[in-house]
Amino acid sequence: MEESKEEAEAALQKKYSSIVEQLNKRHQSRSDNNNESESSSSPAFESTSSFLTRFSNLKSSIESQLTHSHSVSSSDPSQLKPQFEQISTSISHLQKLVAENSYFLPSYDVRSSLKTIADLTHTLETLISQFFPKKKFSFKNKAATKKDTTNNNTPLPLNRDSPGFRNKSGELLVGDFRGLEVGKFTVSDLNSCEVRIIGCVRMLFVHRLKDSRVYVEPVMGSVYIEDVEGCVFAIASHQIRIHAATRSDFYLRVKSRPIIEDSNEVRFVSYYLRYEGIKEDLCGAGLDAETRNWGNVDDFKWLRAV
Repeated sequence: MEESKEEAEAALQKKYSSIVEQLNKRHQSRSDNNNESESSSSPAFESTSSFLTRFSNLKSSIESQLTHSHSVSSSDPSQLKPQFEQISTSISHLQKLVAENSYFLPSYDVRSSLKTIADLTHTLETLISQFFPKKKFSFKNKAATKKDTTNNNTPLPLNRDSPGFRNKSGELLVGDFRGLEVGKFTVSDLNSCEVRIIGCVRMLFVHRLKDSRVYVEPVMGSVYIEDVEGCVFAIASHQIRIHAATRSDFYLRVKSRPIIEDSNEVRFVSYYLRYEGIKEDLCGAGLDAETRNWGNVDDFKWLRAV
């Protein structure tokens, strides 16, 4: 019995050591992620007061640009279109700022920020309608698609150079990253496939999937999903943003409120993956607490319409 007790204590100590090691890796990973921020205008603050200060400054700048548009229309109308393009870019940066920091913000601040973005977008669209004939105005570098030809949506980030699964049909695709440090991973252009991601990645990007299933072990950071139809996702992450999803189901465990835009017939329920070691993995990714945010979905398009 004494030997059995010692073995049990040793196993427990090994388990705790593993959790501590994963937490240390998570801390280092998030530090690296901050250092490698893709946009200097969208840093991760992890402080509500710092975020609100940055948000307020950007909001004031956009409001100033909107007001200045009236002067531009009188002094040099040819500069009005570039002015609107710049404002649209600024609003996109503001929207990205909220998405990247929503996992630690109080629900009220997230909703208030989204409402502000919706109001700014509405003001910009009103000015465009006022100064340009209907359907005569378009922004630069905005590709027209079948699902997005009439409104000014913000495209999700693309990562063409990251490792991933691409251009497959009818296949089982398994990525086993246990014990590895994986940054960005991309899943794109799949038809009737099943994807299993084992181990932890820091960011996941999903583009153009049809009739496919994606099962993901805990993600350290964010998940971006765009243009999917008839799919099933099981994902645990700090934040998730979904654009142009149709007839798809999302089984989520997420620290911040999920964000959707231009999506139809989508359903949300709690994360259901079960496997040996999942509790340690969730703890290591900082997702051990069940927030039930899978049921608190923010629809950007609905807010903009309101």
